Amino acid sequence: MKKFVLLLMLVSVWVSGSAQNNETLRDRIDRWKADMAEFNARRSGDDMQQAVMDTLSWMQAQKALQDSSFVVEAEAVTFKYGNRIQVNSTTNFVSLDGDRAVIQISPSYVHSGPNGVGGITVEGIASNLRMTTDKKGRVRLTMNVTGRGVNASVSISATPGSNRVFVEVSPTFSSNTVRLEGNLVPFAHSTVFEGTSL
Repeated sequence: MKKFVLLLMLVSVWVSGSAQNNETLRDRIDRWKADMAEFNARRSGDDMQQAVMDTLSWMQAQKALQDSSFVVEAEAVTFKYGNRIQVNSTTNFVSLDGDRAVIQISPSYVHSGPNGVGGITVEGIASNLRMTTDKKGRVRLTMNVTGRGVNASVSISATPGSNRVFVEVSPTFSSNTVRLEGNLVPFAHSTVFEGTSL
């Protein structure tokens, strides 16, 4: 009988210990769920804030395109044979202010280049500006740039939702097409550094 009572006491201690472990595990799960809910709520707020900022950037970019007063600050450049490199957005850009267009490609951080900032800078007069918007709201601006050292067609493509754009510069007398990717900002807000033109 003593053995039976002792066994019963051990079983009851074991059962109560198991119940406490289950409550601890349940508490942890509940705490984890609460933490995840808080994390998702914060992330949702950040996503909404980013969406608002992207929308404002898109509206600003559209206005700058319409006003012919913008700078595409390039972060990447792709050359003729598909070589794509990351570049400094303050020294690689395409700009238009009124009818004055500037194209600057400066991929080198080591050599100064003809423009003094690692590449070339050409400026010219923009003509034949044409802006179109398709059914999905994508905007495309095309223009010809003619000047000393440049005779090229330039095409800028923008997708709704942000100020991210793609630019294609196609020289008229060669097949050395260059593609730039970057952000389009109003001319007055740009922080680019223009080198010496050819």
